[in-house]
Amino acid sequence: MPWGKAAISGVGASRQGKLEGETAISLATEALRNAITDAGIEKDDIDGLLTMPGSSSPEGAKHYLALGEHVGINPRFTGSLAMGGATAGALVQLAAMAVATGMANTVACVFGDAARTQGSKFDAAAGRGDSWGIWGMFGNAANSAISARRHMALYGTTSEQLGWVAVNGRRNAALSEHAVMKEPITVADHQASRMIVDPLHLLDCCLITDGGVAIIVTSPERAAAGRHRPVRLWGMGQGHTLENLGREDWWYLPHQKDCVSGAYRMAGVSPKDIDVAQLYDNFTIAVLLWLEHAGFVKVGESGPFVEGGTRIARDGELPVNTAGGNLSESYMQGWLHVVEGVRQIRGECDTRQVEGAEICLVTGRGMTLNTSSSLILGR
Repeated sequence: MPWGKAAISGVGASRQGKLEGETAISLATEALRNAITDAGIEKDDIDGLLTMPGSSSPEGAKHYLALGEHVGINPRFTGSLAMGGATAGALVQLAAMAVATGMANTVACVFGDAARTQGSKFDAAAGRGDSWGIWGMFGNAANSAISARRHMALYGTTSEQLGWVAVNGRRNAALSEHAVMKEPITVADHQASRMIVDPLHLLDCCLITDGGVAIIVTSPERAAAGRHRPVRLWGMGQGHTLENLGREDWWYLPHQKDCVSGAYRMAGVSPKDIDVAQLYDNFTIAVLLWLEHAGFVKVGESGPFVEGGTRIARDGELPVNTAGGNLSESYMQGWLHVVEGVRQIRGECDTRQVEGAEICLVTGRGMTLNTSSSLILGR
């Protein structure tokens, strides 16, 4: 474990679900307060603030100014970033680098959104701008539907196999008190759910929810003085492609393999060392691709790997999305994946705890599937 120059000392989340009367700022503030309490620090200890504007945030690039003013923080290291579902990992990485270089001592990474109550549909024309709309490609599901259909055509992947990803997430969410969706589902339920974008059914798709999440990053020494065992950042990675349909293999998102490989190299680990994985699951097909990109299975073998749900279960070969993920816990654009990773490493997940979990892989992806981030968390 060669890096480890920064650690996560606190995590916090707001209430999740449909929260009438709340705003992106109020939910981000609630999450930050909880993270500060979790870390055992004072607000004035925070000298770094990094934020992600939610879909309901009107401030855009000035989001950090609005949140900082609201909570009364005047940081010496700050800014806002929007990389979709890759943002949580990217901001934690930026915070870690700031801590390691002495640009800040304690950095709060914060996200909040009132997407559910404010009517965010994520239904704009797929791609960038409006160009893909002329082909009938609307909504984020359209991008992943291309990936799913191509994977099916090349490797024989089935819709039922995708269904096992959804079933696994729901089983895990049932053990999380904060999860939005807890009612058990079966593969038959998955198959009976309405089609959204062929071949993706409703239960292949993530939730739309209100909520906020905050993560406190500091030095391992400062974290050790806090309330919990420090969770070290052993490895970090990013992967990007600025092309889309013009690139023949875009549907497979090969930059995600580079993203995870970079984190493995930095941490000095390999797939066999990962005890638990929080894999970004805006759609079920995303989990299958991550399993291949992260080296848990060979290309084309992820469908059979998830079939039956036993290998990815909490007590399985590779426990995946142990709090339910975007599909069932809440859609916080990957931020709760980091929180769950931290809690698993701390050993505080009660009935959903993975026994002996010491190393966790967390992944995120965003935009028109152009960008990705990954973290290796450990003791």
